[in-house]
Parts: sequence; structure tokens; C-alpha cells
Amino acid sequence: MSKLRVGLLFGGRSGEHEVSIISARGIANALSAEENSHKYEIMPFYIQKDGFWQAGEVAQQVLTSGVAKEHPGNRANLWQFPPQTAEIDLWFPILHGPNGEDGTIQALLTLMQVPFVGSGVLGSATGMDKIAMKTAFAQAGLPQVKYKALTRAQIWSNPCVFPKLCDEIEATLGYPYFVKPANLGSSVGIAKVQSRQELEAALDNAATYDRRIIVEAGVVAREVECAVLGNDNPKASVIGEITFDSDFYDYETKYTQGKADLFIPAHLPESAVQQIQEKALQAFTAVDAAGLARVDFFYVEATGEILINEINTLPGFTSTSMYPQLWANTGISFPKLVDQLIQLAMERHSN
Repeated sequence: MSKLRVGLLFGGRSGEHEVSIISARGIANALSAEENSHKYEIMPFYIQKDGFWQAGEVAQQVLTSGVAKEHPGNRANLWQFPPQTAEIDLWFPILHGPNGEDGTIQALLTLMQVPFVGSGVLGSATGMDKIAMKTAFAQAGLPQVKYKALTRAQIWSNPCVFPKLCDEIEATLGYPYFVKPANLGSSVGIAKVQSRQELEAALDNAATYDRRIIVEAGVVAREVECAVLGNDNPKASVIGEITFDSDFYDYETKYTQGKADLFIPAHLPESAVQQIQEKALQAFTAVDAAGLARVDFFYVEATGEILINEINTLPGFTSTSMYPQLWANTGISFPKLVDQLIQLAMERHSN
């Protein structure tokens, strides 16, 4: 049998460009492992920050070195894909953030009519937009923290209205809370606020990143995560816990070795573990995810309450990433995990 040609798609036009390269290196190593090397041929495709697609030697150089590169191209050829795209049997996109896990690249791959790993357009878009996500969670009956959805227009358009808006937030949520752009991943543009001055600055800053903004009530809780794998009959992993010394789990803490500690499995009551796993599967279904997702929760130890935070439909595959580590501790090695993700993509495409 000939090898399945896997288009490893990485880089992208987002602030998580470098993280995507690291994730792609991890996946490439897993596909090259002894148990997979006879089944898959890796064909790297690197999307530069300016949008140009690179294949062949250039893409392989970035994948090998782990260093982002920019090769000048003719703007007239910006959306002309490398000829190697026609050779791909299955795409493995590992593009984090906007233009990668928000449904845009998934729409393009759907138009290509070639199977790809991960959620489709709906699941990706819903999982990326925190407001749409929380709406889907509410509809599914999943408990979550109080929040308020805003738009850039509400924040910027009328200086006279802005103080009233802040008054309403304070009255509804109370301090502290988190201000977040609705459509950015990896804690980009997020701020924890404890005063009116910080609130005003955080709202103004978040509006520079996105036209939709969400304000969430803070909660004193342990942060735990569950990985999901599957399509129509998904399975949940063991539970992991994140601890850190920074004010919150920001971008630097998330991707800097030694900044956060992961405990797998988390030391939780068995009843809490089962509830988290059940709710993770509910969340996966609520947004119509497929293939893979990591679902994040707050566990309020004082009351035993479990609140869903968010779902990530294209989690990281770096050395510090929780998703592959959760499955490794559940009994599925990294090479086996990527193999299963490819098989799930083929299964979903055939259906």
C-alpha cells in the first residue's frame, strides 16, 4: 500500500504563528515515529505571516529549524497555492488563533473536498468566538461564570455612554473580572481588572483586537482541563490541573517552560472527575466539534461547583501543551494520538 500523503499546514496569519511552528514539529516527529512512518508521508506547507503559502524546501526548512521565515513573493501570486497542494490525501492543520482555528481555513479545506483533522466550519467558528461559545454552552445547560457581551461600537462610539456601560458592568458582575477579545486564543489581549481605571483601560485595549468583547466575572477556583477525542462518539481523557504564580494564565505563562505546573491526573474527588468528563463531552457536542478539543473548567473546591470556562478545538501540541499530555496519561501515546486523529478525519470525511 502507498503511504497517505499528509499535508501538515502550519504558521499562519495570527499572533500564535511561532507556537504553530512548534506544534507542527511535534506532530511531524509523531508521524515519523516507527509505528507511523510506514503509513504516512509528511508534506509540510508553511503559511507566512504575510499570507504566502510555501511548500517544498522552504516549508521543510522552517519545520526543521523551528524558526519563522519570510520569503518575498509577488503579490499577484498571493492566493496561488503551491502545486503540491493537489497531491494531498489529507490535511493536518495546526494553525492556532485567527485565520487558523476560527473556521476560515476549515472552509477552504472543505472547498478542496479533501479530509482534514479537526472540527469543521461551525465547530471551529463557535469554539473560537467566546460569545457564541458561551451561548451554545448556556443552551446545553452547562453552568458557567456570569458574563457580559459587548461590541467595539459600545466602547468607542459615544464617550458619554462609556461611563454608564462601566457602571452596568460593575453592578452586574462586581470585581474582579476578566476582559477578553471574543476571537483571540492563548490569552492574547486578556486583562484581569480590579478597579474602574483598570476596567476602562482593559475595555479600550480589548477593542483594538476585536469588535466583540466579553467581560467575565472572576472566580476563586482551581483550573482543570479535559481532552476529548472522537467524532460522534467522543471519549474524555483523565483530568489535568494547571497551577501558576502569575496573576492569570496568560500567553507568557502558557508557553514558557517552567512558568506553570501541570498535574496529571489532577487530585480531585472521583465524583468531580466524572462530572468534568461528562460536561466536556457535552461541550464538545454543543459546539459541533470533531476530532479533538480541550475543554477548560473551574473547580470551586469550597462548594464542589464545576463551571465550564471554554473549549479549544485546535489545542497546542508543544512540549508544554496539555492536550497530548492528557492523552499520554490516559494511555494514548503522542504517535498513536496523531494516528487516531488522522483516522477520525478520514472517517468523518467518508460519512
